Amino acid sequence: MTDPVSFFRSVAADHRRCFWLDGGGAREWSGRRSIIGWLGDDDVSLSWSAARREVTLHSGGTATVVGDDVFAVLEERIGAGEQWFGYLGYAARTDLPAAPDPVLPDAVWMRPRGVRVFEHGVDDQRSPADRGSLTLSASATPDNVSERPTTPYAEAFARVQEHLHAGNSYEVNLTHRLTRTSDLDPVAAYLRLRELNPAPYSGFLQHDVDGARAWLLSSSPERYALVTADRHLETKPIKGTTPRGASAEEDEAHRLRLASDPKTRAENLMIVDLLRNDLSLVCEVGSVEVPALMEVESYASVHQLVSTVRGRLRDDVSTVAALRALFPAGSMTGAPKLRTMEVVEEVESTPRGAYAGAFGWISGDGPADLGVVIRSLTTDGGGTWTLGTGGGITVRSDVAEEWAEAGWKAERLLRVFD
Repeated sequence: MTDPVSFFRSVAADHRRCFWLDGGGAREWSGRRSIIGWLGDDDVSLSWSAARREVTLHSGGTATVVGDDVFAVLEERIGAGEQWFGYLGYAARTDLPAAPDPVLPDAVWMRPRGVRVFEHGVDDQRSPADRGSLTLSASATPDNVSERPTTPYAEAFARVQEHLHAGNSYEVNLTHRLTRTSDLDPVAAYLRLRELNPAPYSGFLQHDVDGARAWLLSSSPERYALVTADRHLETKPIKGTTPRGASAEEDEAHRLRLASDPKTRAENLMIVDLLRNDLSLVCEVGSVEVPALMEVESYASVHQLVSTVRGRLRDDVSTVAALRALFPAGSMTGAPKLRTMEVVEEVESTPRGAYAGAFGWISGDGPADLGVVIRSLTTDGGGTWTLGTGGGITVRSDVAEEWAEAGWKAERLLRVFD
């Protein structure tokens, strides 16, 4: 069998619309299967512009507006036996405050002509020191991230603190956008990214279509939503991040500090409570549970504090309706969701775009699996790349520490351009 990398290269070269949901960096809980798919010229894809409030259908070189709500159009068009692949950007819901992306579509979904599945072996979870790979210690700052908080970030942080002390929110996920200019080919960039930062929700999407061009390169560790064949809904929020250590001893010290830090645990618990509420809106009464609370997962560059929230969907709730009810991920907003999104809209100076959204697949028969769009790069193919980074802010947060954490999260992505 052709290896997935070679097959991916040929597919991306031959098809303007294609994707790779990449299981090469997967975990036991996410499965170790890759799906590579492609569309012919006459196949159907959808794009969503939050600015114009238009869902556009692309097929055969034509573009036709087919709706004003991407969730409603997906509900209508995903047929039994079909699988659609794509992303929902942060501004995908029309009833929530979010700035549209001025360059890329706020969502892209594809119905592929063909797919090919590859199975991967077990990944390597040794510490960076043991692997001899690049790591970033807690006191280090990557060359292409400023060491001190920028004035816009510091001002946004101060405004968030005002809202927190006024009781408008318990926790605000404050993010900012970084841009880089590079003529690096998206395929080469993704192959570099998957080497630098393997993750359970790695993937690549190419939508090279006039008026709706988008490339999304993901190396996300976070599950947005899994819907199983027996209609169980699961999400795995991440709240709490620390860099890997340069030695085995330092690495273990970082892991233990993350697991026991009161501030981090409080942040995680607030998001778990938010998601328990989100799931209760669409799940059977009494079925919502937290089978795993604040477990440490270790990745190539960071340790993460992860919880699992699960419930069983009510019979009257469709998969698309469940994904809409959870959107956007509570770990990327804060709590309570609506009021905190209003705060985010006020204080963040740049749109989030695909960042903080969801990327994966939806089946017309019910199952779905999507990751949160973090640790990801986007471009419209014009040479400008964007990435988002940030973290949860509470009344106990320190501006310098939060800025440093955002740097740890971004450093592997920025290394793609070295």
